[in-house]
Amino acid sequence: MADQPDDLPVIEFVAPMPGFPSQLRFVLVRLDDDGILSALTSVDDPDLRFLVVPPAPFFPTYAPEVSTESLELLGATDPDQILLLLVVTAGESLAATTANQLAPILVDQVSRHALQVVLTGSDLPVRAPLTTSA
Repeated sequence: MADQPDDLPVIEFVAPMPGFPSQLRFVLVRLDDDGILSALTSVDDPDLRFLVVPPAPFFPTYAPEVSTESLELLGATDPDQILLLLVVTAGESLAATTANQLAPILVDQVSRHALQVVLTGSDLPVRAPLTTSA
C-alpha cells in the first residue's frame, strides 16, 4: 500500500459521495508518472480509495454541462477552474475497465471543494469502456 503524503492538499466534499456519508476529506494521489491515474483517498480512512481519471485522455469529446447550482455549492467563480474527474471501475484488463460518465466529480482547483454530481436527464453511461477493442 502506498504511503499517503502529508503535504498533499486536502479536498473537501461539500456533500458526501453517495454511499459514504461520513467521508468528506480526501487527497488526490498520483499513481502514474503521467498524472492520468490517481487515487482519491479518504483522509480519515486511508483504505477508502477511488481510482479517478481526467476524461480528456479517454473521452476527448466528454463535456458535461455543469449546473449553476453545482458551481454555487462549490463556491466556484469560474467554470474553467473546475477539474473534472471520472471514477474508474478496474476490470481484469484495461479493456474491461470502465469509467462513470454519469456521475463525475467536480473539484474547484482554487477552493479545493469537491462535489460528485449525477447528470440527470443524461444518457451518459455509468460504465463507459476506457478503451475500445481493436
